[in-house]
This record gives sequence, C-alpha cells and structure tokens, in this order.
Amino acid sequence: MVYISRDSHFCAAHKLYNPAWSEEKNKEVFGPCANENWHGHNFDMTVTVKGAPDPDTGFVMNFKELNKLIKEEILEKVDHKNLNLDVDFLKGKMASCETLVVEFWKILSPKISTLTSDKVQLHCIKLKETQNNYAEYFGE
Repeated sequence: MVYISRDSHFCAAHKLYNPAWSEEKNKEVFGPCANENWHGHNFDMTVTVKGAPDPDTGFVMNFKELNKLIKEEILEKVDHKNLNLDVDFLKGKMASCETLVVEFWKILSPKISTLTSDKVQLHCIKLKETQNNYAEYFGE
C-alpha cells in the first residue's frame, strides 16, 4: 500500500453559532468564533489517497488529476468565500473544521473512486484551521 498526498490552501470566513442557543451561550461556547461579523482563516488541507501503484504508470493516482479534482470540487467553492453563506454543501450546517473535513470527504471520495482503479481510495483529509488546530477524517 502506497499513500500519496496533495497539499492545498484556501482562505475563508465563517462564524460558529448555534441559532437554537442564546447569544450568551454562543459566546460562552464559541468565544470570538461566534463574532457577529465573522472571522477568517488561512486553511491548509492535505488530501491523502492510498492504493497499489499501477504497473504501467507507477502511480497510485496521477497527481495532476488529484490536484484538478481538489481545485474544481473544493477550492473553487470555498476559497475567499463565507462558508456559512456562500457554500451550498454547508447550508444549514455548522461551519466547523470538523464539519468541513467530513463534507470534503463526501465530495472527494466517490470522485476519486471513479478516476482510479477499485484498489485506490481516499485515505484521509487533514484540514488545518490555525497553526495549532486541525481536524483529520478517515471516512469512519
């Protein structure tokens, strides 16, 4: 089994806020992340795919295809956007780092399967929200 990874970067604004809670509870739980006027991050994302290298190419997956897929399916939809307002697949969902990696998985996993052999699959998405905070998802 060989693991290949592609790093990407995007900038986006969001707000963590539960409309079922009072303003006070939102501030207590989310702190400045519940800022009425949003806040932003410079996100770093690593997408890792696993599989056996193809004997003809030596590739698990062509990095160019993986890069194109990430750009078209994720980056073009979230980069320089307000995650709460501008991103269709996040409508009605908490725009947390944890939610993002799960939603990114739902988009990328089936597409990777159609571009590659049945022995290749998405292994992990790591989304770094700040220098110290990140979420990882393995499709579980």
